[in-house]
Amino acid sequence: MTAKTAKAKKERAAESQAPKTIVLVVYEGCQSLDVTGPWEVFSKANTYCQEAGRPRPYRLLLASPEGGPITSNSGLQLGPTTALAALRGAIDTVLVVGGNDEVLEQPGSVPQVVPWLQRRVGQVRRMGSVCTGAFALAAAGLLDGRRATTHWQYCERLAALYPQVNLEPDAIFVADPPLYSSAGITAAIDLSLALVEADLGQALALQVARNLVLFLRRPGGQSQYSAGLQAQTQASRAEQAGNASSSERRLAALLLWMVEHPAQDLGVAALAERAHMSERHFARLFLSETGQTPARFVEALRLDRAKSYLEQSAWPLERVAQRAGFGSVDSLQRSLKRHAGITPQQYRQRFSSPAPRLN
Repeated sequence: MTAKTAKAKKERAAESQAPKTIVLVVYEGCQSLDVTGPWEVFSKANTYCQEAGRPRPYRLLLASPEGGPITSNSGLQLGPTTALAALRGAIDTVLVVGGNDEVLEQPGSVPQVVPWLQRRVGQVRRMGSVCTGAFALAAAGLLDGRRATTHWQYCERLAALYPQVNLEPDAIFVADPPLYSSAGITAAIDLSLALVEADLGQALALQVARNLVLFLRRPGGQSQYSAGLQAQTQASRAEQAGNASSSERRLAALLLWMVEHPAQDLGVAALAERAHMSERHFARLFLSETGQTPARFVEALRLDRAKSYLEQSAWPLERVAQRAGFGSVDSLQRSLKRHAGITPQQYRQRFSSPAPRLN
């Protein structure tokens, strides 16, 4: 081995041991939990590696358009931060946090961020977004033709502004390397844990998750949408709205009933009859009030129930499918595969409780 080759090998070894720089891009009005969630995950990974006698894997930096302290949308001050233009050296991972969606929807209001992302994307191993940080990646054209997600509340707005993005509104996070995106707020922790697992292995990622007292470490196949929660929200709105029509109140009550009776006949004709409406009026009102067709809502609530049974029971799939309202295992499998990209068996393997709570 020549001296030159030996030197190059030594340099590569030293480089592989050097901490990977992770930059969180923040700005005035950002969501503080979008920052502190990922920061804690990567920081805990550093701690556990050092305790095990391993090199510290990450170097964490906060960066903002102008540098200095910034104030989050909750009033919490973060900093000091490094100005984007002042960042030097190799960067491994960039995460743009969310928060003030009005700022991110108007790229000109944060002029440094979008061109900086465009310049840096080819120089980093990974680039991602947290919550409405996806608006910045989309404005930079980095998500064109790629799969991505954001907070469920802003999916329609993102899709309208950037139709080139293949939006997956139901996902906790989406990996379309080298681009990554997560749903709202706490989903940033799930994405960060997935990145730690890819870098350092499952055992360490689980150790971090336990330290942060997470009930469940959720892969990207988990859903950020809950039909049951939407039904409760709709019922609450109808109850509080003094000017809600009788049809709206009946629909709100029907939504709650549907969630509790997924195995009943939930076709449009049966639901319209139960709500004392014509099928046409029912379908139009349902879409207007929920933003979904009855068929999509029914599939979502049945999936919610099936997932719960898979997580909490050792029931055979035939029983799960029947009790959740799918009628057949084949129907359950198709639905879960379409929405989460995995089979019922894989879902149970990932998310089931150690001791089943249903029998």
